[in-house]
Amino acid sequence: MPSTSHIVPVLVGDAAKCRMASDLLLRDHNIYVQPINYPTVPRGTERLRVTPTPLHSDADIDALVEAFAEVWQLLQLPKAR
Repeated sequence: MPSTSHIVPVLVGDAAKCRMASDLLLRDHNIYVQPINYPTVPRGTERLRVTPTPLHSDADIDALVEAFAEVWQLLQLPKAR
């Protein structure tokens, strides 16, 4: 999803799966990514809020991408919308 700040929103589009994705990332990969659900965002646009910083290494980003791929597959989320 587009963003005008350092926050990278990743569309999930389902409140329950958004929360599950956040929980799985933390439990299985030790990665905290905040779930953003209604009423903060409209229903159907639920998302994860990724906040990279200069302290995150290339290896950290690679681990995040791998973790997302695993969680997306497990929750049967679409890779693109």
